[in-house]
Amino acid sequence: MFDPIIRMMLLTTSKVKNVVARRDETGATAVEYGLLVALIAAVIVVAVGVLGNKVNHSFNLIVNALP
Repeated sequence: MFDPIIRMMLLTTSKVKNVVARRDETGATAVEYGLLVALIAAVIVVAVGVLGNKVNHSFNLIVNALP
């Protein structure tokens, strides 16, 4: 039915697909989560730095306005 070369190509292709499907990607996932955590931490640090001074200034205005 199939030519022997085509049969060999189909078997090789299915073996490659199985190897690719079984590879362990837990390390890559951990690295991706680590990068996300680092990015979130950087955003928090920048937000606190920018908004911290504004909030402090607003509280000082309120405290000074109280009798």
